[in-house]
Amino acid sequence: MSQVVSRLFDSYADAESAMRELETAGVRHHDITLIANDELARRRMAEADGGEGDVPGHDSRAAAEVGGEMGGVAGLLAGIGVLAIPGLGPVVAAGWLVSAVAGALIGVTVGTAAGGLVGALTHHGVHEDDAHVYAEGVRRGGTLVSAKVPHDLVPGVEAIFPRFAGVDAATRGAEYRASGWTRFEHAPAP
Repeated sequence: MSQVVSRLFDSYADAESAMRELETAGVRHHDITLIANDELARRRMAEADGGEGDVPGHDSRAAAEVGGEMGGVAGLLAGIGVLAIPGLGPVVAAGWLVSAVAGALIGVTVGTAAGGLVGALTHHGVHEDDAHVYAEGVRRGGTLVSAKVPHDLVPGVEAIFPRFAGVDAATRGAEYRASGWTRFEHAPAP
C-alpha cells in the first residue's frame, strides 16, 4: 500500500531539488508528480501556440492536445510539458497525477474539468482542504510536488520536504484565509 504525500513550494528550483531527494530516498520516479504555474509554463504554452511572451489568449485546444500526450506518458518527468487547467491557466506538469487532470480536460466540458486538480488530489487521498490550498498555491505561482509513497517511507519523505522549503498546507491555508480567501475557485484570483 502507498500514501500520497504532497507539498507546495514557492520556488520551482526547490521543488526540483526535493524531487531528486525523493528519488534518492527510494520513491520511484514514476510515482512523483510536479505541477508548476510559473513563467516557464507561460513561455512553454506560448511556444506551443506558436506565439511569444505572455499567453493571455492561449489556445485551449492546443493545451488539451499537449495534456493528452502527457496523459499517455504520465509518470515520466522527462516528458514534462504544458497543460492548461481552467482556473489555473498554463502549468508545467508531469507525473502520475497529471493523467487524471488531463483526462478530465479532454473527456469532459471545461466547466466540469475546472476542478480537475482538486478532484484528482482528493481522489488520491489528499484531504479536501489541503487540495484547495495546493490548487490555490499553484495558481499563485507555486509548484506542487506529490508522491505516491510506500507506507514505510512516509516518515522519511515527510522529513525531506521542509529541508527544501516545502510549505505545509495548513500553514499556507491559514495565511490565505487571513487575507479573505476561503477555497480554490475556478475564477481567476483578484
